[in-house]
Amino acid sequence: MPRKTLYVALLHSIVLAPGRRVVMSDLRDMAAALGYGNPRTLVSTGNIVFEADSARLGDIEAKIEAAFKTKFGKPVDIIVRKGADWLRLAKSNPFPDGDGSQVIVRVMRKPLDRSALTTLQKYVEANQRLAIANGDLWIDFAGKPSEWKLLSALTTKRMGVGTLRNWNTVRGLAEMIG
Repeated sequence: MPRKTLYVALLHSIVLAPGRRVVMSDLRDMAAALGYGNPRTLVSTGNIVFEADSARLGDIEAKIEAAFKTKFGKPVDIIVRKGADWLRLAKSNPFPDGDGSQVIVRVMRKPLDRSALTTLQKYVEANQRLAIANGDLWIDFAGKPSEWKLLSALTTKRMGVGTLRNWNTVRGLAEMIG
């Protein structure tokens, strides 16, 4: 029997409506119903790790997005990475000296090129740092991300489909993967 591939799926948002959030057990049940093995979540972060036959990432994203819309009644962008690629992402953090809750990565569906840094520069405060590593945008907010104008510049319209995760969550998922 062929070995299964380990995947990480990141939901763009786990807020369904005012006062309603996705419960992680429901997310795990959804993944199991899709035939994904050993689904597990990291607290209430909107991330799920699972095993599946090797497939194109876009196909897995589309399958999970369709199931999510059916189960929860709302379309949500979902980014999927192979487990090995997630471990590479975790090792690519250009700001390991930053605070784990203030260093954020925007995990992208399609890789960003360096021009994104120029586009975002007008939103960056003097003590903030930006970098692109393997197509994903890393930011050291040097403070609460919600307090900076840079956060409002990170829209899908401007950047493309992606989702934000802090360094603590990145490391937690890397530990789950092993």
